[in-house]
Amino acid sequence: MSRAPWWRAIVALAVVALSLYIALTQSARLGLDLRGGTQIVLETRSTPAVTADAASTDRALEVLRQRVDALGVAEPGIARSGEKRIIVELPGVQDPRKAAEVIGRTAQLTIHPVTGESAAKGTAKPAPDGSRTLPDPERPGNQLRLGPTALTGDGVKDAAATLDQQSTAGWTVNLDFREDAGRTWADLTGDAACAPAGAPERRVAITLDDKIISAPGVNEGVACRTGITGGSTQITGSFGQSEARDLAALVKGGALPVPVDVVEQRTVGPTLGAEAIEASTRAALIGIALTALFITVVYRLLGALAAFALALYGLISYAALVALGATLTLPGLAGFVLAIGMAVDANVLVFERAREEYLAVRSTDLATPVRTGFAKAWSAVVDSNVTTLLAAGLLFFFATGPVKGFGVTLCIGVLASMVTALVITRVLADFAVGRDRVRRRPALTGIATTGRVRSWLARRDPDLVRHRRRWLGASALLVVVAVAGIALRGLEFGVEFTGGRLVEYSTSRPLDADTARGAVADAGFPRAVVQESGDGDISVRTERLTDAEQQRVKAALEGPGGTVTVARDELIGPSLGAELRQKALIALGIAVTAQLIYLSVRFRWTLAAAAVSAMVHDVLIVVGLFAWLGKPVDSVFLAALLTVIGYSVNDTVVVFDRLREARRRDPRRDLAASANRAVVQTLPRTVNTGMGALFILTALAVLGGDSLADFSLALTAGVLIGMASTVFTAVPLAVALERRNPPASPPARPKRSHGADDVPHGYSPLEARRRKERGTGAVV
Repeated sequence: MSRAPWWRAIVALAVVALSLYIALTQSARLGLDLRGGTQIVLETRSTPAVTADAASTDRALEVLRQRVDALGVAEPGIARSGEKRIIVELPGVQDPRKAAEVIGRTAQLTIHPVTGESAAKGTAKPAPDGSRTLPDPERPGNQLRLGPTALTGDGVKDAAATLDQQSTAGWTVNLDFREDAGRTWADLTGDAACAPAGAPERRVAITLDDKIISAPGVNEGVACRTGITGGSTQITGSFGQSEARDLAALVKGGALPVPVDVVEQRTVGPTLGAEAIEASTRAALIGIALTALFITVVYRLLGALAAFALALYGLISYAALVALGATLTLPGLAGFVLAIGMAVDANVLVFERAREEYLAVRSTDLATPVRTGFAKAWSAVVDSNVTTLLAAGLLFFFATGPVKGFGVTLCIGVLASMVTALVITRVLADFAVGRDRVRRRPALTGIATTGRVRSWLARRDPDLVRHRRRWLGASALLVVVAVAGIALRGLEFGVEFTGGRLVEYSTSRPLDADTARGAVADAGFPRAVVQESGDGDISVRTERLTDAEQQRVKAALEGPGGTVTVARDELIGPSLGAELRQKALIALGIAVTAQLIYLSVRFRWTLAAAAVSAMVHDVLIVVGLFAWLGKPVDSVFLAALLTVIGYSVNDTVVVFDRLREARRRDPRRDLAASANRAVVQTLPRTVNTGMGALFILTALAVLGGDSLADFSLALTAGVLIGMASTVFTAVPLAVALERRNPPASPPARPKRSHGADDVPHGYSPLEARRRKERGTGAVV
């Protein structure tokens, strides 16, 4: 323990203790896709009288907040997104039609004197003073002529739905007026009390959004010119409990300062959310167990310590997620699990470098190879994680809904993996290799053995870069096939990018897609896309589908399917769909540009161009695969694609980091030989890291449920293609570009001898040992 700096051990202990405290005292906030409920995205719209901007949207948000609170929803969420959008989250609400109707209504409450009645239908458009003619709710076919507006909703201080048990009025809405409005109400009812009993002029009309909701007559006991005093009244109208509560919510919240339109609406049933949590948790536990077992088998004691550090990584990531108040969504949960697989990468990088350093000298000193491994792997760990952070950050800024949660958890996971690998794992490793029992048995550590991949490479000593033209030709052919798929079959864009509505129904009886398609066509939607989804569910996708039409489709499915429930409901407006398509293209463009700039700073532009070209190659092949398979290209696929970008560059950076190290040590060595040596030296790391990620992805694909199957497929393809493109695309391209644009030759250095304490910069005992024992298989 004395060899490890005390500050590192103290920091590790403090981070773990704080994370444990947060995890035990706070719970994560689950997104609606995990706990069930409705999310509605509203967009404010300008009118001739008012402009929709950030200020008017904030005023509308406060009105909506009061309406949501009055609905009695547990733990609702409401927040402004951008300048003109408001996101409303209603956990447990499964009827988005009703919620959107109550929340999104303009709710212009006005109170008028009744000046007469008419059998002829008048115009609902008000005169400048507010007078108009509207249908009488108590006498169908009759019209009431309303006088100028006497009161508006601004004069209402409070509204509450109550059950009047002392009379036959049933559910009513009690209104409390503000002081000035109370006097106006007394004057209004006092004037009405002067009219004879039964006359329409004795009534007072209460309207909401150009509709009379109640027109009560003033009781005979009210004195003329005195009116109803006390500053309160009661609205009656044969309301049910929910109707009275909704009306009270609208009146209490007041009128929206600007109209709002529903541009996005998502509903997830509680059963689907619970199943997603269970499936994802099971996949995470099995994937993590397999990954931990794999690195323990490969790296023995150090692998077991890394597995323990992975458990602490999970604790730290969860605590960071809770402390930041981030919402855990289903894609976010997948990102959390995926980051665990990627966290193995830093440990593998360190252990492989430590293994190389030990095999070069083969002494009983285990601490020096471990320290050297951490020191030399530092730059590769930082560079590879920064590229992943760039992709995750773009998801956070350009994605919406649950996919934004994926970006958050992936960012947290990458940062936490660096802490666990470079701090916690190092503390544990330094402590372990310093024990006498371990020093006497170096094979226990895992770094004293060559490893299967490294032994195979030592026997074969392959020259992978020699056939670089052949590899580039094969890569180009794969790109052509992918582009052909995109051009010939096209991409099956999800509802997020096209706009429209996607509803997933669960049926009590088995229902195949053909039968469901016929039922939906009979309901009046022959062009709807009807498919089987999940565990026997039916998904219906249309360009436009109102709430009433959605109920019609549901009723049509009840014939062949029995009891039908809505498991998921997503509505995306056409303007939002076009905006999301634009944001997706911007995100991909910025991802490519950001990676190119960062890698040009860290390496030469030639290596950066090769890495980015390989990344574009990987993206095109994954997109082409989805085109040929007819898989949906939606926001979750975009999350997978940006993750593939980060992973692809991550893999390439590790190889280029080794190539840069070799060229600094021997600038005049043949470039192709140095590149081939860098590939061979890092190939064990590539294989072992890829295996760790594939364990996680396979578990997610098999056990994570239908909602994560396509996500896992895209990432699995990306990981496999990324591993191959690093060797067969990025490195050959880098060699070709470097030969066409060689760097300036460094000045010749005077030769001098080196003592034991005078080691040249970049010296590696691995290379010295290799020169002595070339062909023995001891070192790769």
